[in-house]
Amino acid sequence: MVDDYKGRINQLVQEMNRIYGIDPEIEVTGRPPTQASSNFLTNKEQGDWAEEIVFKAINEYSPDYVAIKCGRSESLSSGDPGFPEFYIDYQNELNTIGKKPDLLIFNKLDIDPTDIDLNDEETVKQAIAAIEVRSSSFLANKYAEYMDDRTKTAIRECQIIRNEILKPEMAELLESKSPEIMKMLREATPNTFFELDFRRSSWSSSAGLKQLSELLKSLKEQIKILHKRDYLSITPKLEDIALVNRWVQQFNVPHFYLQVFFDKAYVIPFKDILGIATNPDKEGSVFTVEGDVKNQNKTTIKINVQVGKEIIGKIDMPEHKSEMKELERGRLLFYVTFRGGHGYLDHDIFMSEIVENE
Repeated sequence: MVDDYKGRINQLVQEMNRIYGIDPEIEVTGRPPTQASSNFLTNKEQGDWAEEIVFKAINEYSPDYVAIKCGRSESLSSGDPGFPEFYIDYQNELNTIGKKPDLLIFNKLDIDPTDIDLNDEETVKQAIAAIEVRSSSFLANKYAEYMDDRTKTAIRECQIIRNEILKPEMAELLESKSPEIMKMLREATPNTFFELDFRRSSWSSSAGLKQLSELLKSLKEQIKILHKRDYLSITPKLEDIALVNRWVQQFNVPHFYLQVFFDKAYVIPFKDILGIATNPDKEGSVFTVEGDVKNQNKTTIKINVQVGKEIIGKIDMPEHKSEMKELERGRLLFYVTFRGGHGYLDHDIFMSEIVENE
């Protein structure tokens, strides 16, 4: 039930604090950055485009519900007049009510979309869902095809190498040197190659042992490929967890992350993100915690998108073009802007995962 939603979230955040050292009472501080970068501006443009795709898709394909933009609408960036004041005001907001979601979803029977005051706390509490939109510079379908081919190729190479090692002469050498590795290879199947783990010795006292050593080296290289993360991710930043929780505790509105790629989008409840990230059995297979280059190497939880639901099954590619920004000192920044595109909302997923999700 929604009534105890914020309590469940708070419990999970406390567990996140125990595991990752998240401070639920965090105070955001720091001086405003003095200069933007081309990457920052491009990422901001892409994020704004992704939010617009979700906003329009919900409002076009959901007759009974409406998406309202909730996050800050200012387009200021470092170096713009008024940015330091904006930055400090934003920090104060984070420290008071937490991180606002990008979108709020309302039942049209509860509010008048043309006359809504999101500064009124009771109005915000009428929302049935809050959505944090994240963007990613991938085509999800193409990525899945590539990773599937990579995995199949690595498994095929493992089979070829294993068969070479199990030929009588090589097998006899390996049995004499490492019966443990021999047992693993005899029992391995295409579905279990990724589970293999062994320490390879560099044998060189004969031509046969040199060849065996090279074969085992090649096998480990293919197994290493199978160990690499092969899924696209929903990417909540670790530092945002406490700030999102602060907003949830204030307004008690169920929160969701929606990850937008350039061809589709996935949604996952915030409580599921916390539940996954606090389950050590899922680390490595369902999620990883790592630095994200796109987010200034900030520690990010990367959860397999397949855990979420494909809420927008198709997105038409936007137009993109180069723009130029002139800074006060005369420095020029060139970045990419995105316009247009169209997202096709799966209304059944929207209803089951967002509207009816408890």
